[in-house]
Amino acid sequence: MTIEQHIEELRLELKSAWDVAERRQIETELQLAEADLAVMLAEQEGAVDAEPPF
Repeated sequence: MTIEQHIEELRLELKSAWDVAERRQIETELQLAEADLAVMLAEQEGAVDAEPPF
């Protein structure tokens, strides 16, 4: 499964979630997945260095 597929599945789950705690958990997972995607895209474009700073 790609990160894009994972994000889409989380968005679908979020639409159908009624429980507040479940919604918060899905929202958190979605934010983390979107952040991971942003980092991966930035690394591909050379906008950030993938190596640790030490």
